[in-house]
Amino acid sequence: MCIIPAIDMMATGMNIVRLRENAGLSVRDLQDIFGFATPQAIYKWQHGTAMPTIDNLVVLAAVFDVSIDEIIVVNTDAQVKISA
Repeated sequence: MCIIPAIDMMATGMNIVRLRENAGLSVRDLQDIFGFATPQAIYKWQHGTAMPTIDNLVVLAAVFDVSIDEIIVVNTDAQVKISA
């Protein structure tokens, strides 16, 4: 067992909600910005059941005027089995 950093998807989702609200944007606003047909992807990001792609993280960072590091929460205590 090796300790490596892992993304905390729930905490990252909470960050997306907080940053979206601080920017005065609705889920529908983000849906329009991304050109998504439905808001489902955004809800999945916010609930921590899915992560935005790298491209979408770049857009979120620009829209929220923050760095990607301010969106993603990394758990450095996660233990992950690495197979060689």
